[in-house]
Amino acid sequence: MLVSLEWLKDYVNTQDLAPELLAEKITRSGIEVDAVIKRAHAIDKVVVGYVVAKEKHPEADKLNICQVDVGEAEQQQIICGAPNVDVGQKVIVARPGAHLPGGIKIKKAKLRGQESNGMICSLQELGIEGKLVPKAYAEGIYVLPADAEVGTDALAILGLRDTVLELGLTPNRSDALSMLGVAYEVGAILSEEVKYPEISYHTANEKAEGLLKLRVEDLQANPMYVAKVVKNVKIGESPLWLQNRLMAAGVRPHNNVVDVTNYVLMEYGQPLHAFDYDSLATGEIVVRKATEGEKITTLDAQERTLKASDLVITNGKEPVAIAGVMGGANSEVTDATTTVVIESAYFDGLTVRQTSRHIGLRSDASARFEKGVDPNRVLAAAERAAALLAELAGGEVLDGTCVVDELDKSPARVVVSPDFINERLGMKIALEDMLSILERLKFSVEAANGLLIIDAPTRRQDIKIEEDIVEEIARLYGYDEIPLTLPEGATQVGSLTPYQANRRVVRGFMEGAGLYQAVTYSLTSEALSQRFALKAKPVTRLLMPMSEERSTLRQSLIPHLIEAAAYNVARQADGVALYEIGSVFLGQSDEGQPDEEEHVAAVLSGKWLDHAWQGEKKAVDFFVLKGIVEGVIAKLGLEERITFEKVQVDGLHPGRTASILLDGEQIGIIGGLHPAEQKAWGVKDTYVMEMNLVALFTATTQVDPLAYTPVPRFPAMSRDIALIMNRATTAGEVIGVIRAAGVKLLQDIHVFDVYEGEKMEADKKSVAFSLTYFDPERTLTDEEVVAAHNKVLKAIATIEGTEVR
Repeated sequence: MLVSLEWLKDYVNTQDLAPELLAEKITRSGIEVDAVIKRAHAIDKVVVGYVVAKEKHPEADKLNICQVDVGEAEQQQIICGAPNVDVGQKVIVARPGAHLPGGIKIKKAKLRGQESNGMICSLQELGIEGKLVPKAYAEGIYVLPADAEVGTDALAILGLRDTVLELGLTPNRSDALSMLGVAYEVGAILSEEVKYPEISYHTANEKAEGLLKLRVEDLQANPMYVAKVVKNVKIGESPLWLQNRLMAAGVRPHNNVVDVTNYVLMEYGQPLHAFDYDSLATGEIVVRKATEGEKITTLDAQERTLKASDLVITNGKEPVAIAGVMGGANSEVTDATTTVVIESAYFDGLTVRQTSRHIGLRSDASARFEKGVDPNRVLAAAERAAALLAELAGGEVLDGTCVVDELDKSPARVVVSPDFINERLGMKIALEDMLSILERLKFSVEAANGLLIIDAPTRRQDIKIEEDIVEEIARLYGYDEIPLTLPEGATQVGSLTPYQANRRVVRGFMEGAGLYQAVTYSLTSEALSQRFALKAKPVTRLLMPMSEERSTLRQSLIPHLIEAAAYNVARQADGVALYEIGSVFLGQSDEGQPDEEEHVAAVLSGKWLDHAWQGEKKAVDFFVLKGIVEGVIAKLGLEERITFEKVQVDGLHPGRTASILLDGEQIGIIGGLHPAEQKAWGVKDTYVMEMNLVALFTATTQVDPLAYTPVPRFPAMSRDIALIMNRATTAGEVIGVIRAAGVKLLQDIHVFDVYEGEKMEADKKSVAFSLTYFDPERTLTDEEVVAAHNKVLKAIATIEGTEVR
């Protein structure tokens, strides 16, 4: 909500507080002020000018040489390129030395050989957003009213010597979606009274009921409907003060009739709509539910298909508006309109919300109806609009009002004790202070038998229960006044669960290895929901997704990580290393909800090392990512129970993909993207990994962050062996056989060479292993190492097709 302070002063005395101080008081009372916007900030030397003469620039077809009276002895020559500049106009002139938004400073200049002493300005050049500028002036300069005095401050005439507060409203505070609502709030803060605008107009002898028939068929969805009829209106521009107030509130001016409905919307918070009476054709308004599949073209020129649950305004035959959302193009006020029907109604918020959602259209009106409008302002807003149309459009308001009214306008009653309030706040607020606060809020309150009997005004739709009163008193008494107290009762030292501690270990290792944490959507498209999933389970779709790309709960973290990598690669990142710890959603539990399982995943793409000084570069490969996986597993103390097994996974490279097994059960996958997948995503060599954290953490206990291995005091001895083995036999299988031999002195085994060249048989390969023997208590002898190594060779001999070179 944008609140013009100059406009606000019409309703409440702001005590001439500085805007920043008033904003601070409003924020401390519970409505956050997101910004204090000074509309004329950094603008000066901008005056009213009068265009005396205009001629084409001899050297430029689109430029005009204007002679402009700016209130000085001599006229000023100004070059202007606006298509709508003309003789006899009052215009906005920035004099030489003037400052405009964006750091622009106006100087005397020569344009194509002709002198220019200033600039004739558009509203955009004064910092007003283009979407708020009236369409007539959107592509050119703004023309001031004829009564603007030449040489005076143009900013004052435009109403830009103003400050706007941007309020960040929570959904429950719909009362503050209007100037009067904000006035009540400021009045309560400053102990000032709220002044309503005076409503006064002369009525014609003709009766409104004689010209317009009104019928409401669904009183539950529309318990109150008010229609005023105004004849002989003259469509034209609104006065400058009205246009300025609308622009300050973030609303674009159109014409005097539409602007009046928008003005009253911002003033009262009550949505209005204006119909062209002649376009109704039947002289009748009927409010009913739509028929299934019925169509209407709305004011935004879009054809909408309606459901039977939608409420529509009709002329008795066809829809002319979607109730509470938007009017129809077939009853729009145009330049030819002479008779206007003003609609003010109370529509059920749920009905409006459902209609707005399914037709994909949300408006200022629907937003207010959804949250709830004040039932006691429905008629008053229509009267205010009629008075303004009589004043600003020369209209004649017909006598009487067409009304259907079955709306309950009684206030909500809340009974609460002062003790209840103080107990909830931990304070000792005096009864007199509570009564004062409630009276400042304009709540009707009576103290009797130790209770406060409160009738909340209907503008405050959020006041329903005792706790609402507690909040009102607390925020106006001052949250800063709530005393600081120490917690009472038994306390205990906080700690992490084993699962939480292990998750931190995984996160710490990943980030220590150089990966950045990513957070991606849990929702994905149905096509990607099961890609790379470790388990094939039924998917979970949303009933009302925001889009097809976010319609299904994911079963793997990998697709969105690849998407993030592709996004970075497309922006010239030559190396991407990301990881994510997040949930996947598999099938359904007994309660009907998807089973949630936490996984860790990673993606590497592009360069891994780039040490320009040493001339060292390394691209990511399978073993870089495998090393990271092994590091995580070692941190969790599971290295003896984890194995890798070659596997085929759709979308991954058939020769660079492995299943990660824990005690023989799959808990993850690791591999390179298939070349076709890399091309589809727009990335080069890319490797991915995903593991089930639940399975990992179930298999391990909490990791001791202080555990360490002392530096060995005794030397280790190593032996290298090269084996000729079948191509189908993996190094992992060999290592498994060696470890199964139970050689106590064997500390480490790793592969350091693989050869599959021309000198090797087609179905054979040579793999070299380095074995390390070590005893932490003593120095080993050659005889002990030989004996241990022979046990290893003996175990290797049991592997079919394997021999020592």
